[in-house]
Amino acid sequence: MSWLSSIDTALPYWQDCLPILKQLDPDTFPDCRQLNALLPGGLVSGGGQPICFVKSTELGDDTYEHRIYTTGQVSTRPDNWHDLFNALIWMQFPRIKIAMNTLHYTTLSQQSGGCRGPVRDALTLFDECGVIVFSKDIDVLASLAGRDWLTAFQTDRFSSIVEVAISGHAMLEKYLSPYKSITAKALYVHVNDDLLSTGRERQLAMLDKEIARALLCGKLLTCPACLAPLPLAGIPGWWLADRQDDEFYNDPMVFRAPPATMVPVKILEL
Repeated sequence: MSWLSSIDTALPYWQDCLPILKQLDPDTFPDCRQLNALLPGGLVSGGGQPICFVKSTELGDDTYEHRIYTTGQVSTRPDNWHDLFNALIWMQFPRIKIAMNTLHYTTLSQQSGGCRGPVRDALTLFDECGVIVFSKDIDVLASLAGRDWLTAFQTDRFSSIVEVAISGHAMLEKYLSPYKSITAKALYVHVNDDLLSTGRERQLAMLDKEIARALLCGKLLTCPACLAPLPLAGIPGWWLADRQDDEFYNDPMVFRAPPATMVPVKILEL
């Protein structure tokens, strides 16, 4: 059976992967050679080395982030979904990936007692579980950030004013067997009409550029609390097993009420 048949490409959370998935051999699980052929040209690590995917079995014991920065080699396990999805995100958001790796590398020397520190913890959360939610409507973003799920998701115009891009490869892996309580770590971005009126490829490229810049300037992901929980089943059209009505959104096991002391995350302005 084709490995690609495990992915229901008709569902919206795969939309950004489709241009890449269509270029891969559906009968042979993608290897490093195939993945490297689809990487954007000219990518170099913060240490100035060309980015490439390398079979994990061919690499030594150097740590993952240190190796990427100093050699450009992204350790990739053969026949492994998690690492395949990591490669797909490298193709979609290469600047963000390089910026996060640079921050991982530069903060390694600041670790003590085995503690990764708040910056590395936040980077890891975004790398694994992140989504980028962008809209020109600051009110709906504020509702999401404040976990006012009914107000946010049941806005009639949600699908026309809010865009969601998965940036965490573990999120893609979860959608091989989706369940209602899948929860991402969201970065909320307020954008202008110009970005929303352009094509999807250009949208992602602009987000990639600007978010990477903000990361390297120390304006983003300084601690895990910079990211907000987002139950992805709430996005209109992202959960087909139930009707997305008031009863659906009142499920406290999925759409949790915010704690009384919660301070909503900041919304990035682009």
